[in-house]
Amino acid sequence: MDSARQFRHIGKGTPRKDGRQIVTGGTKYIDDLTLPGLLYGKVLRSPHPHALIKNIDTAKAEQAAGIKAVLTHKNAPDWKFGIPRVVALLDKKVRYAGDAVAILAAESEELALAALELIEVEYEVLPAVYDIDDAMAEGAPVLYEEFPCNLLPTQSIAFGPNTLKEVILGDVERGFAEADVICEANTSYDNIPNPLPIEPPGVIARWDSPDELTVWSASQSVGWHRFMMMGKMGFPEIRSIGTQCGGSFGSKNHSPQPFFYAAALAKVSGAPVKMLYTKEEHFGAFVLRLGSRFSGKIGLKRDGTITAIEGEWLVDTGAFSDQAQTQIAVGLGEVQLVLRCPNWRLIPKLVCTNRAPSGIVRGFGGQELESSILPVFMEAISKAGLDPVDFLKKNFVKPGEGYLWREGNWWVSRGQDYSEAVEEGAKTFGWDEKWKGWLTPSSVNGRKRRGIGVGVHGNADVGEDESEAYVRLTPDGGAVIHANVAESGMGQRSSLIKMVAETLNLPLEKVSMTEPDTLVAPFEFGLTGSRGTWAVGTAVIRAAEEALKKLHEIAAPILKAKAEDLESADGKIRIKGSESQTLSWRRALGVFHTVTGHGSFEPDYSMPNFMMLFVEVEVDTGTGQVSVERVVAATDAGQIIDPPSLEGQIYGALGAAGLDTAVFEETVIDRRTGRNLNMNLIDYKWRTFEELPAFDNVILENPLPSHRFGAIGIGEISTSPGPAAVLMAVSNALGTRLTSYPLSPEKILAAVKSAGEVE
Repeated sequence: MDSARQFRHIGKGTPRKDGRQIVTGGTKYIDDLTLPGLLYGKVLRSPHPHALIKNIDTAKAEQAAGIKAVLTHKNAPDWKFGIPRVVALLDKKVRYAGDAVAILAAESEELALAALELIEVEYEVLPAVYDIDDAMAEGAPVLYEEFPCNLLPTQSIAFGPNTLKEVILGDVERGFAEADVICEANTSYDNIPNPLPIEPPGVIARWDSPDELTVWSASQSVGWHRFMMMGKMGFPEIRSIGTQCGGSFGSKNHSPQPFFYAAALAKVSGAPVKMLYTKEEHFGAFVLRLGSRFSGKIGLKRDGTITAIEGEWLVDTGAFSDQAQTQIAVGLGEVQLVLRCPNWRLIPKLVCTNRAPSGIVRGFGGQELESSILPVFMEAISKAGLDPVDFLKKNFVKPGEGYLWREGNWWVSRGQDYSEAVEEGAKTFGWDEKWKGWLTPSSVNGRKRRGIGVGVHGNADVGEDESEAYVRLTPDGGAVIHANVAESGMGQRSSLIKMVAETLNLPLEKVSMTEPDTLVAPFEFGLTGSRGTWAVGTAVIRAAEEALKKLHEIAAPILKAKAEDLESADGKIRIKGSESQTLSWRRALGVFHTVTGHGSFEPDYSMPNFMMLFVEVEVDTGTGQVSVERVVAATDAGQIIDPPSLEGQIYGALGAAGLDTAVFEETVIDRRTGRNLNMNLIDYKWRTFEELPAFDNVILENPLPSHRFGAIGIGEISTSPGPAAVLMAVSNALGTRLTSYPLSPEKILAAVKSAGEVE
């Protein structure tokens, strides 16, 4: 469908509202901001992965030039985070190499760094544990006395009293009895990659009174920063202001550690404090993706019907996590969306280990679980002789079918069948021509072998949580959106402006948006789970509609017409179908008046989105190198709002802890010292622009019952199908099954040798 013919702005590529500022250097990031009297915070970090602080002497640091505050576990505020809240702002025990030992604030970064060298610490080094199985073993070092065997509770009330902690449905014994094929396996996706947005996390904190805190942060969800931190700090009044985020990929939804550090130092010093992580800290002390393993079995009928799923999902959260339980809940929901099955017994276990903590990363639990469990299904469907595209197309949730979602409620899909998108994607990719069967390369050229694979992901969080917005119409024929939406790289603010401009029939240049500030705009949950298009879009559209309705009610008596018979275009009002009489907004409102509409969105998990990713790889059996040659993404956006932004979101499937975690994105921990060995952009392997594969997007537009434009978000789901698709493709290229990530040259060469294909 040609959306450009139906709409003035929607569906057309238009310049981003902030584009010129970004490319000319005018955009302000957190490191660009300064305040009168600003101090600079720095963290003294532990060289040990597990130790008790026996003694700490900060006297020399306190007396050093320019030092205004020094905090340790002895005098830090009693603020705690984590689920449950057991993680102290500063603790006498450190739990990973890079854990905070002390924090201080100084008049310059140089003075702060010099003072860190003056702090003397005596440690009692403790044994450390880095592996899930080892952490749960009897006699393993315990990170928290509250949690024997390093097992954290999977129960949380984050999404309500019935927050999903396991999936138990039907009768798995009966399901296995009905199966034609039963497959049992252990698979792992625990290379704990780092999403690494370009700008490291940063916060500026200023106390305006003993109970009033203003925080500037490079966060993609400004309102979240406020309400997530208030309860952890004894409920001060927090004003949260967003700066340009510079990318997030989920990881900068909120930043509890730098937030706490800056706020605590500001409290003690009486001055604003900036806490900006270095890139090394970003690598070694900020959040990583959860580690994930699946151990269990699944049952299938030969027609591709799934009869039973049973197993343990082992989740490694590192030293702590503020969101692991919620990620588990979402992951348990998302796996039901792509694997329809009446009989489940899937039990997660959440484990602490002595490495850097985990947190929010794009994919939010679903990528971790699906990357672990889909390889088991690939083995089972190969035994059943099924085509993987046919199998996956058959088994993702269709309209009228149900699933348990994250808050524990049963939802029935009222979305659409994405089968058409899958079929178009397979056709564009050339699946039928390239598919030669399981563990069979699609082509062989000497030691170069090609293989193909496919993965799928779905998410119902496109309709998660609440949004509110105001739209204010001005006499000059313009509109201002009041919404707490930060810019985190994907152009969502521009897309919201397009929706409002389309609703009001205004030029794009006549619509603007307030900067994210919880004092200025109403509540907004944030840009998570691809909710910006539907949830936030609904709020701003409704606000624009209400404002326009109010304006027409004001204009109706002047035009001697009913309000419902009026329409607006370019800041002028007229009777529908009539060109003879128009009324400017200025005449209707007067010079000194505006009119404001309010819009909101309530959670609705009944319309999941889906994406299928087709991948072709080339494997060099001599060197072990894996090269991703082609990717085709297939989905249905309902209605494309902004084509360049949507395509950019899907291209993001490659890096930022996405598809490439199957190939080379990996955090390497030295098991002797507990230290991260690749905390830099040379040793941490990322794809460069010169190594980009051919990438095609197949995006259908069948309008959904979302809002007036029938659109749905798809950004977050683009990464999640990638790892399993690549694992399948490489296994097919080599003719031997691989079950863990990343597919390093060493792993490839070992598989080739095991298959007896080297001399």
